[in-house]
Amino acid sequence: MSSFSSKEHAAPFTLEYRVFLKNEKEQYISPFHDVLIYADKHIFHMVVEAPHWSNAKKEIRKLRYVANLFPYTGYICNYGAIPQTWEDPGHNDKRTGCCGDNDPIDVCEIGSKVCARGEILRVKVLGILAMTDEGETGWKIIAINVDDPDAANYNDIYDVKWLKPA
Repeated sequence: MSSFSSKEHAAPFTLEYRVFLKNEKEQYISPFHDVLIYADKHIFHMVVEAPHWSNAKKEIRKLRYVANLFPYTGYICNYGAIPQTWEDPGHNDKRTGCCGDNDPIDVCEIGSKVCARGEILRVKVLGILAMTDEGETGWKIIAINVDDPDAANYNDIYDVKWLKPA
């Protein structure tokens, strides 16, 4: 998105590695506090934490690495989070039987572009998936970048099943 830019500091895969975001005035901003949830009506902002096929996940709060899942290397989508959201660790979800994971709500962006770590996307929600890990619920929003060439063909999770069968 043109009103935000990102700047990397230090070498990837080191503890010193950082990604800094800037607004249109070239001021450093917080990806959690300064990027709005909504980009437009029914369109959300997404902060890319792990580009498609990447193993390094620069979370809004920390750096993590994910294991490969053969035959794939890294994330099979652009993975990130919706800013200004939070999964309450004190709220027990009736559907999963677990409390929130104390992180922003995750997004799996299925578009064709491999995005940059720290990039801010405008995404359209197609569906949602609840996952549990170590007794915590983590909601995963399935979305597509509204600027993706195929975005107009995707309106809900059934379009994903039809257009991108497993």
